[in-house]
Amino acid sequence: MPQHPLVADPLAGKRLVLGITGGIAAYKSVELARLLFKAQAASVQAVMTDAATRFIGAATFQAITNQPVFTDAWDTRIANGMAHIDLSREADGILIAPASADFLALLAQGRASDLLSTLCLARDCPLAVAPAMNRQMWAHPATQRNRSQLIADGVAVFGPGTGEQACGEVGDGRMLEPEELLDDLRGWFAPKLLAGKRALVTAGPTFEAIDPVRGLTNRSSGKMGYAVARALSEAGAEVTLVSGPTALAAPRGVRRIGIESAVQMRDAVHAHLPTELFVAVAAVADWRPAQVSVKKIRKIESNSPPELRFVDNPDILAEVAALPNAPYCVGFAAETDDTNNDQRDQALINLASAKRIRKGVPLLVANFGPDTFGSDDNALILVDRAGSIALPHASKDALARTLVAEIAQRMSV
Repeated sequence: MPQHPLVADPLAGKRLVLGITGGIAAYKSVELARLLFKAQAASVQAVMTDAATRFIGAATFQAITNQPVFTDAWDTRIANGMAHIDLSREADGILIAPASADFLALLAQGRASDLLSTLCLARDCPLAVAPAMNRQMWAHPATQRNRSQLIADGVAVFGPGTGEQACGEVGDGRMLEPEELLDDLRGWFAPKLLAGKRALVTAGPTFEAIDPVRGLTNRSSGKMGYAVARALSEAGAEVTLVSGPTALAAPRGVRRIGIESAVQMRDAVHAHLPTELFVAVAAVADWRPAQVSVKKIRKIESNSPPELRFVDNPDILAEVAALPNAPYCVGFAAETDDTNNDQRDQALINLASAKRIRKGVPLLVANFGPDTFGSDDNALILVDRAGSIALPHASKDALARTLVAEIAQRMSV
């Protein structure tokens, strides 16, 4: 069976200039630089304003990035004396994090008063900013005018977030957390293969109540479905995620609808149709108790365990696939391994092929459930009418990006 090459992390191999301006949030940028290296960015070049060095030392960024830190427009380490030109020409993108209110004003007005602002004005690559300031400074009309002007000029604005601030006040203006900025950067660099498309994803387990305190569920963590939703958002799709109970945070830029039971999931899915794409990753219970006790079923030693009678749950994927003008539908199948190693993959392909035909969908993604429940990695087999393709063992994020690329290719045909 052919192995499909994986789609790389959008940050892999990227050369970034990380601009740091004056603000207490500068400490977060150290962690962001570390995360960028973990994502295999080719290089991170720190450029600091004088005010930034009052909050954190240049030596800290030099240690994290393994690159000299630039703070002065007259730095003689660049032979031609043009740091503001050379640094941007070598970069795939510039991120200013934190971006103070003063620096946003400089950018909006096209001023070049220090190395970082001059570099941004002379840049030959995309620019993004992560604002960080007091809530009143962020809400000020001048700051909002500057924000609007920057967006009109093609600058990406990441955040800000909401929460407790260093001054003790609470509100808008916090710089996004490093992990959030990393997700935004991935979306910034990722090819927009599904730009303008609406996608609906289901993820996680369902919970079928027996009584007010007990229920039937499964071991799905939701990680694969959330990775698919994240990859779809990176690819430019407008994503709605219908999720069973999980401990996962909603991916950046994704609207999440929380549900518990299969019937609730079905209702939520139909409420958010039509879409161009439906990806059913959730591990939906096939059955539910015919009756749900309104009170806790108590254990009494003299009585035998209660007998439960089950009824079928709706087949959400098959229902959506059968709709007039149905979206492009992708299903998932989690199976168990009941064969020897030589026959393992073929048995999975056979089960997935039958399920694909039964559900009436063009693409079905198969995996071995016990191998992946709760794990951060997986291995997948894509099954369609032309045959099957294996995606090798990798992180669920890498697999999701590769799956989304395959889906985009099929939808464009």
